[in-house]
Parts: sequence; structure tokens; C-alpha cells
Amino acid sequence: MTIHIYNTLSKKKEEFVTVEPNRVRMYVCGPTVYDSSHIGHGRSAVVFDVIVRHLRFRGFKVTYVRNFTDVDDKIINRARELNTHWKELADKYIQEFYSDMDALNVQRADIEPKATEHIKQMISVIENLIRKGHAYQINGDVFFSVESFRDYGKLSGRRLQDMEAGARVEVDERKRNPFDFALWKASKPQEPAWDSPWGKGRPGWHIECSAMSVEYLGATIDIHGGGKDLIFPHHENEIAQSEAAFGTAFVKYWVHNGFVNINQEKMSKSLGNFLLIKDLLKRYHPEAVRLFLLSKHYRSPIDFSEKAIQEASSGLEKIYSLLDRIGKTIGRRTRTDVEIKEGRHLKGFCEAMDDDFNSAQALGILFEAVKDANRLLDKNENNMTPEVEREIRTVREEILKMGDILGILSESPSDYFQNKKRKVLEEQSVEPAIIDRMVQERDAARKAKDWAAADRIRQQLAEMNVILEDRPDGTIWKVKS
Repeated sequence: MTIHIYNTLSKKKEEFVTVEPNRVRMYVCGPTVYDSSHIGHGRSAVVFDVIVRHLRFRGFKVTYVRNFTDVDDKIINRARELNTHWKELADKYIQEFYSDMDALNVQRADIEPKATEHIKQMISVIENLIRKGHAYQINGDVFFSVESFRDYGKLSGRRLQDMEAGARVEVDERKRNPFDFALWKASKPQEPAWDSPWGKGRPGWHIECSAMSVEYLGATIDIHGGGKDLIFPHHENEIAQSEAAFGTAFVKYWVHNGFVNINQEKMSKSLGNFLLIKDLLKRYHPEAVRLFLLSKHYRSPIDFSEKAIQEASSGLEKIYSLLDRIGKTIGRRTRTDVEIKEGRHLKGFCEAMDDDFNSAQALGILFEAVKDANRLLDKNENNMTPEVEREIRTVREEILKMGDILGILSESPSDYFQNKKRKVLEEQSVEPAIIDRMVQERDAARKAKDWAAADRIRQQLAEMNVILEDRPDGTIWKVKS
């Protein structure tokens, strides 16, 4: 088993060789908590959640750190706008983030540090940088000197001499170089502040991650992740300050996920097309949202549209329908089932995930397994031999193991369909008992050979998004995705 990862630093896929055998130290930049989480946050969280799940499935011991930036200009400014305390605002959105991610079945990171709880560690790193000549202090502010770090720009491919001052940074005449960045910001009136050797103030954004990463994972880590928007300047600056401070390579593999577009347009507040996770979950099953977010390779952009999320919803229903069908044909899972070894579908799935976590290709193999299982059932449902039953049980276990890595199929099929029925009918203010009565009336009409009445009831139910399936043992009803 060999895993390959695309490394943003080298711009190519590389064989994954960890600093310490079978152990992965992984740090991912978490949210700046000044507002509700949008689908872009959801994609990053789901992508790295699946990466961690797959690495653990492959036998690695993973220590996963994801931080919260809970003090920042955006938080302070938003708190002023809302006339609330900055800490109350940050705490509120941390809890909302947890609520959204729990709903999306994103597992908690092993360690989830807050910036405000690691000020001492940040000050220590800054003191080290000043001592080594990589940082300087002016009137209570401390800046990192980018020219002191020879490799500055190696992650983003930007060279200092090619960058225009003022294009991406605020020009400050006190800086030695316009691209020098703040490690510590002097205190301003009515802003949060902590004591430091340079006077009261607060940390810059970039120093937070370097300090928290070294605190929990050491000076060199295996994987550092985040969205592509963080490559420059955030991750570039993290490399500079970490490697300057500790004199060793900071990260072996840099992993960045692509953006989410909305109907082929970049998601932005100015366009008014921000899609909040909490709003999305009111309309769609959380696992359908996960399926959508994993339907493209994590490095590629993904376009959200009604059609795309409906396709994900339909795909999810196909999987649950198969699991329901298997359960009704050969019974529920047993302890023996759980011990079934890897079959060809799971092998192909893992090979896809080993190749730079290609969830799009892995999903194709999952749906191929669903199709194969349905074919087996179609062919053998009325003549089930022990050999065929074992084959079906194997495919079911493969599907469930794939689902576990992808973070889906956490419900039983019966719960999934019951919850779906309830949600759709609540939206339409229809009681399930009314549907049951209409189905019974239709059955009675069919027995009486009153086909017109039976068709009329079927049409009425269709208008209520209810689909009927006439089976030898009776009629069942489902709701549309």
C-alpha cells in the first residue's frame, strides 16, 4: 500500500513518507469565527475529515489539529457593528461551527486550539525570531523581515522583486520591506490586548498557526492543509516564520482544496451568493451535501447548483435503497459480516483514495458496487444460494466501509426513509396517516378494477411528491428526493 499526495510546495504528486513511521501529524487552518459557516468552509472541513478517515483506515495513527482564530480584525470589527463583546461573538460562532459540522458528520479534530489560549506560545516564537534577526520592533508592533528569509515565496511561486507593494498588502512606511508582516500588533483603544515584552497588544494572524502547530505537533509536521486562498500570504508567511524560528523544514506535504462556485460564479458577499451551511441543511440531507462536496477531486473547483445537489440526493437514495433491499432479502448484518475481508470494490476504492485522495473516482467505484449488488439481487432474488448470499453480504460490507471513510451511511435504511418522509411531509403539512389512507383507497379501487380512481389517487399522491411502488406483497410509498 503506497499513498501519493499532491504537494503544493513541489507542484507534483509525491509518495507519502511520514516523519515517523505509521504516524501522521496533521494541521489544518480552521475558521476565523466572526460569521456563520458557508459551503466553502464545509468543503474544507469535509475534505480533510475524509483524508483523516482514510489515513486511519489505512493503519496510520493520526494526530489531527484544527484551530480556531478567535481574535482578529474581522471579529473585532463585526463585534463593533453588532454592539457586542468580541469574545461573545467568537464563542457564538464557534458553537455554530460545531453545530454545522456535527450535522455534516465531520468528526472533531483531536486537538482544537483557540488563538486566545496560546498567546504565551506566540510571544515565545516572536522573541525567538527577534533574537535570530528575523523580526524587528517599532513602537510596540513587531514585524517579520521577509528579506531575512531567503526562501520566501517558495510555496506560492512568488518572488519579492516581482510583487508590487500595495497590490495585496497595506503599505506601512515604517516597514523595512512593504511585504514584512505583523507578528504582534500594538494595543488600540477598545481592542483586546495582552501583556508582552513590547507592550500591550495582540498577535498577528499568521503567527497563531505556527505557534499552535509546534506546540502540539513539533517543529516538522507531515501535512498542513487549508483552502487554496490561504497559500498566499498566510501559508507562505507560516513557512517563513516557522523555518526561521526553528531552523528546520516546517511541513512535508502542503495540501490545498479548491473553491466552491455558485452557479458558475465565484462565491462572494458582493454578489450576494453566499450559501450558508445551516440554510443548505434545511433543504437537503447532510449526507447528500457531503456527497456533493466529494463529487469532484478536492483540488478542483466545484460548482454548486440545484441540479448538482439533486444528483447527490438521488445518489444517496440509491445507496440507501440498495441497503434496504439487501436487508429485506437476506436479513440484517451479523458479527460475521463485519469480519468479511476486503473485496474488489473496496480494493479499487482504496486505490483511488491512495492516489491523492481522489474521492470523485472513489465515488464511482462505490456506485459501481451498488449497481453490481442490484444485479445480483435481480438475478438471484428468488433462488438465493449460500454462495450468492455471501457475495451480497461482502458487497454490503464493502459499501458500508466505503461509506464510513466518506462519512456517509450513518443511518439505518429504515431511519433514513422514515426521516425523509417526515421532513417532506412536514414541509407540505401532510400527515403520514393521510398518505396511508389514500394508498389503501387506491388498493381498494384496484381490487374493484376501478382503474380511473386508482390512477387519480396515484396522480394526487405524485403531486404531493409521493411515489408508489406496487410489489407482490403490497404497495409501499416513498417521497421524492
